[in-house]
Amino acid sequence: MPLNRRYVLGGLFVLAGLLASVLLQSVLGTVFFAVTVAYVLWPPRRELVSRDHSRRVASAGAALGAFLLALFVFVPLVVVVYFRFDSLVALLGLLPDELVFSFFELEYAVTLEAVNEYTIRVIERAARRAATAAPVLVIKITLFVFLVYSLLFYGEDAQRAVIALVPPTYHDAATALNDRARETLFAIYVLQAATALGTFVLALPVFFLLGYEAVIALATVSAVLQFVPIVGPSVLLAGLAAYHVAVGELLRGVLVFLVGGFVIALLPDVLIRPRLARETADIPGSLYFIGFFGGVLTLGPIGVVAGPLAVGLFVESATLLSRELHPGESASLADDDARSGEPTEGPSDSA
Repeated sequence: MPLNRRYVLGGLFVLAGLLASVLLQSVLGTVFFAVTVAYVLWPPRRELVSRDHSRRVASAGAALGAFLLALFVFVPLVVVVYFRFDSLVALLGLLPDELVFSFFELEYAVTLEAVNEYTIRVIERAARRAATAAPVLVIKITLFVFLVYSLLFYGEDAQRAVIALVPPTYHDAATALNDRARETLFAIYVLQAATALGTFVLALPVFFLLGYEAVIALATVSAVLQFVPIVGPSVLLAGLAAYHVAVGELLRGVLVFLVGGFVIALLPDVLIRPRLARETADIPGSLYFIGFFGGVLTLGPIGVVAGPLAVGLFVESATLLSRELHPGESASLADDDARSGEPTEGPSDSA
């Protein structure tokens, strides 16, 4: 294909993509998550193909495995709520009929009946919103499943189409960025699971020392809530603290909120994420920390993935630019690594 014709078609491809982005902006988040999940599932899909499975079977198997793993994450929360529902009702029965707050000789009384009425109104409002959003949610989930399967099934065609738009002299850079994106996305999802596991481990001694009986149940809920951006386990800790204050256990409420908030809600994000990011995605912990929280605060839930991914691609681009501008230093570093018996890190290895 002539070079000029290739770039004309590439320009039309980009314009069509931009037009589709504008027209489908309400589902861009779904499309983005589908692309990232397909990136992560590509190695197992390729492994299934290498074992003489058809593309259809391999794509469906990889997508089904991802669905089962996602289901496995939230099943413990449902199980805990089911088996501890009676205990939750019993705790609510211990709340006083009236709670009086004093502030500068001013008293404000809150009755349990008023709290119940307010809670019922909130639940009804949330139920109406959920009922209204349910059809859209079902459509987005269906779209997500079909997109993941389609991206896995037509993955080779998509790769060839994208690589064809890149000049031959830059194929190594495109391959390096592609590998970096896949490794970073894999690390992000692994980090989510590792952080949830770390939250569970840290929560066990905290809830035990604070005198709770359902230690494992509370630690499990904290771990599952770690998958919820921004909010995380803090919503559970705030609810527990509010309950203790309501029943007159002010000191215990303060301890749950401060000690639990520091150890359970903060430490996993401060210690586990940056350290594992450096080990798994080869991203400095400080940059991953900025990418994670900056992405969440800027884009919402989608920023959990988009922020660190942007940081990972930035780091890889900086490495490529440095090696392009200083090829002598890169060659010297490679020679030193070869003499020391250590593998050279960078895009040349991943490519």
